[in-house]
Amino acid sequence: MRLGIYGGSFDPPHLGHLLPVIDAAEQFGLDGVRFVPAAIQPLKVGRASAGPADRLAMTERLVRGIPGFTVDPAEIDRPGLSYTVDTLAAVAAEAPEAELFLLLGADAYALFDQWREPERILALATIVVMVRGDGADGLQERPGVRVLQSRRVDVSSTELRARVRDGRTIRGFVPDAVADYIAEHRLYR
Repeated sequence: MRLGIYGGSFDPPHLGHLLPVIDAAEQFGLDGVRFVPAAIQPLKVGRASAGPADRLAMTERLVRGIPGFTVDPAEIDRPGLSYTVDTLAAVAAEAPEAELFLLLGADAYALFDQWREPERILALATIVVMVRGDGADGLQERPGVRVLQSRRVDVSSTELRARVRDGRTIRGFVPDAVADYIAEHRLYR
């Protein structure tokens, strides 16, 4: 079994998160992908806008109906900062037969050497760096790291929070179920 792990703040989750992961799942023949919202990301402490329960609920709405895509609350359920190495170790223990693929955007991979135990992460999973558009320039594959040229989706969570705050629509940037959740819970105002 080939299992993708895709973590992040998902504050809010949007099509820029989803579409490259679909590309990665198809390219690497993944049997499933777990989206793992972070409770508190060590490199983004104090920068999340929506609470962990809201980000989990929105991420569930993002992947709803996509075969093999699930949301894993492990980092939200685990107290303290969210470290990818802990999540990967837990998944490896839970599913020792699975070949793990850690899916990362190029921006996250650029900070990889600052993560907790990067060498152990490389021992637990193949890293797939999803590069949008022509952003692969200068990014080299190395042992344990694969580069996937993915579609360019120019949207960011920062932009979406600003659009909501300014009273502009986010429809088309997120699935309707996510937009409805944000409106119903009055997030990002």
